[in-house]
Amino acid sequence: MSRIGKLPIAIPAGVSVTQKDGVVTVKGPKGELSQKIDSSIKMKEEDGHLVFEIDENSPVNVKQKQAFHGLYRSLINNMVVGVSEGFKKHMELVGVGYRVSNQGNLIEFALGYTHPIFIQLPPEVKVETKSERNQNPQIILESCDKQLLGLICAKIRSFRMPEPYKGKGILFKGEVIRRKSGKSASAK
Repeated sequence: MSRIGKLPIAIPAGVSVTQKDGVVTVKGPKGELSQKIDSSIKMKEEDGHLVFEIDENSPVNVKQKQAFHGLYRSLINNMVVGVSEGFKKHMELVGVGYRVSNQGNLIEFALGYTHPIFIQLPPEVKVETKSERNQNPQIILESCDKQLLGLICAKIRSFRMPEPYKGKGILFKGEVIRRKSGKSASAK
């Protein structure tokens, strides 16, 4: 049995969870999310908590059932937290001349390339950009879907990965890059 899979999920007020044909739908004040669940996992609602159990009669391998147990519990927990509280990611652009601006869900980056980079975000994600004097430009992304938010952050980060020599790139707020020393001059 999975240690994570055994943990019950508390359902906060204002959140409803329904299951139909192997698809779990979670509705809350921040939005609505759905996830398909494998048939080897059973979900039950008991006095305000969701409990996940392994179906012993399913033909799936035992190790796979255990893996699914923890996986689906985590996915549904992220959905419940997302529709009730939401998720937020703070990113900053470190580098001379790096700029970011947005118009609605269209973000424009100036990252030292010959052309600006544009990215259109899905409507589920809210974006805010900040450019203050003597501070690095910041991007604040907010969504109820943790997976989608992670994918978008990874895509934005791929435009300028943080590099270890000068520490430039797109970083998460508070992230520390391990710095390397460059080539040392040869002594003659």
